[in-house]
Amino acid sequence: MPRRTRDNASGLRGWDGQNGYALATLPGGQGGVLSTIGSHIAAKAAPYLPPWVGAAVLPPVAGWGVHEMWGNSALSAGLASAGMGAGGVVLSAVTWAVAGGTNKFRRYRRAQATTSVAAGMGWLTCAVSAGPFGHPMADLWLLGAGLFAASWNVRQLMRNAHDETEETDKGGLGKLAEAIGLEKVQVKHAKGNGKGMVTAEVWPQPGMTVEDVQSAAPKIASALQVPPSAITVGRDPDNAGRGTFSARVADLLKDGVPFQPPSELGLLPTEPIPAGLYADGEVWWINPFLAEILQHLLVMGVTGSGKSEFARAVLAHLLTRRQMSVWLIDLSKGAQTIGHMEEGFDWLVTRKKGGTKEAKAMLRCLPGVIAARGDELAQEGLDQWTPASKLNAMLVWIEEAADVADFDVISKIARTARSVGMWLVISLQRATWKNLDTDVRANLQAAACFGVDEASDAAFCLPDRVTESGAIPDWGSDRPGYAYATGMGIPSKRWTTEVRGSLTKTVRDQIRDMILAAAAYRDPLDEISARAAGLAYEQRTHHGTNRTNAPTDTPAAAPARLHTVPSPELEDWDEPEDTMDDTDDMDAVDPAAEEAAAMELQDVYEEVMGHIPADPEPDAGYARLRLEDDVPDADPDTPLAFEQQDRPSTEEARAILYGQIDQWAASDRLAFETGDLIPVAVAAGRKRGWLHKELNELVRQGVLRHDAHGEYTIVRPVADAA
Repeated sequence: MPRRTRDNASGLRGWDGQNGYALATLPGGQGGVLSTIGSHIAAKAAPYLPPWVGAAVLPPVAGWGVHEMWGNSALSAGLASAGMGAGGVVLSAVTWAVAGGTNKFRRYRRAQATTSVAAGMGWLTCAVSAGPFGHPMADLWLLGAGLFAASWNVRQLMRNAHDETEETDKGGLGKLAEAIGLEKVQVKHAKGNGKGMVTAEVWPQPGMTVEDVQSAAPKIASALQVPPSAITVGRDPDNAGRGTFSARVADLLKDGVPFQPPSELGLLPTEPIPAGLYADGEVWWINPFLAEILQHLLVMGVTGSGKSEFARAVLAHLLTRRQMSVWLIDLSKGAQTIGHMEEGFDWLVTRKKGGTKEAKAMLRCLPGVIAARGDELAQEGLDQWTPASKLNAMLVWIEEAADVADFDVISKIARTARSVGMWLVISLQRATWKNLDTDVRANLQAAACFGVDEASDAAFCLPDRVTESGAIPDWGSDRPGYAYATGMGIPSKRWTTEVRGSLTKTVRDQIRDMILAAAAYRDPLDEISARAAGLAYEQRTHHGTNRTNAPTDTPAAAPARLHTVPSPELEDWDEPEDTMDDTDDMDAVDPAAEEAAAMELQDVYEEVMGHIPADPEPDAGYARLRLEDDVPDADPDTPLAFEQQDRPSTEEARAILYGQIDQWAASDRLAFETGDLIPVAVAAGRKRGWLHKELNELVRQGVLRHDAHGEYTIVRPVADAA
């Protein structure tokens, strides 16, 4: 059995042996065990001694000092007491102000500190006349000093058991959470910014999720008597058990947001744009061209929701910048919305300026522009556009895109334009699948969603995590200018905060003057993009002003049109004779396409023959002849002679084809289909296979552009490519 032993050097030992306890020794020393225990107690008690020392020493010393200084005379004692009394009130107020807090521990500390200061200054004021050591001053000192020191010792003990920075308040938001059935949600770090916004962290306890808090947002809004959109609850991307609560309890934007002009003219496209204000009073900055990824923008909202104001605010800044070209299509309002800004656009298409035809021509030329810009950036060694490139940044803004509705082209633009410095903005009232192709919408990663009539409509524009938080602008046109915005360089934590765009209606003249003054800084479209845009760009109806085309008091002369049609007789083609016969042409053509062409020719033939009157002599000898028959020998006595015309040579055939294309280009007809050239093929003595071959060669040379629907667009005259 283990035995208990004693070690004189080390003090008591524990139970020894294999199953005994570990040795428990007490440090030795000159004082032995009692000295060690005393040192330990002193170390533990030391943090609690200052209140006792201060309460024991400071009052009598200070009381004796003031009594000796002013207590000998009634006048001086009275004046000193009055001054110290007033000073005590001020000191107590300062203590209350600087000792504030938002949880119960901090509020108790505030009350305790203020009470201690007030009691000490009150005793000291009385000690001026009565002295510190007589009755009742000595009695008050002994009792009050002890209570004072003990209360601060209790506070020290409680502080060690709790974190005084922890927000455990069950008042305010905590009580609100309990009132609406969110007892298992802990509200922490609630604070206001002094501008009508209250934010807090929400920590759902086991049995609840952040989604439960989000679903209760309407109840919170009702309890706080604020609009539904004023309450948002977002998820923390780094912690599924934590969320962020935001409440707008005062609307700082109801009186409107003044337009903020650019700090200077001629800024780069990568400078931020002040588009309005957030609900908390901070500036709503966007910076699409400096963002890590250039995100195309979808602007959505009902009529009167503020889309036009937002467009004018953003465009007013970009139209004053260098190395920036803006193309805009607005077939709905046009001059009513941006008429005062038209001098700044490089290409503007409205109902009165080009119309639908020119709008489609602009969109069709964009894939070629994107390809040319990509090639140039590759030669410059750039993965994406930056101001270091010799290319301009480009903005293509399409108002009411449903009116244009060439979604195949728009989809291709949205997929490929991002890396070449071309920002695509599409604005419409409702981005349903009927109005906007879903593939296009998937490539519009930034959003500015203004008022919508139905809450479900916001999902067509805003990301799910935004609408799930309660950020849904379902106020229709009742709150014009208010919106939620994502992307465009906006931090993701700001996506659920309401914004309001700048008001520009009252500064239309100032904006126009500003844009005209910026003409000295604005650069024309770079040569590579302009050449790739081709005739559609050269013959555009609207030409903006820039530093090479300064504004004047008189309207600028209309751009010269191409009216010269190449003559087949004067063309000298260097290409060899086409030796392909008609059989080879037929082999190169889709039989279904050839059959369709034959049916088309048959329909034309029947239509023409239907207009020819009936033969007045059906029994005559020539009645058996057809138009296709050779008739030189039908009547040997006739003086008429019929000669078979020779088939045009390859050069002549091409000259006929190229002449027709150049004639269309000169007359502003820039789009055609293969069927439109059937008369040309007949005149050239060729069939459809030869026509396809020649058109494909012109596409390869960059003269034409061919889309998926079989339509050709004239990029430049054939004569320019020869």
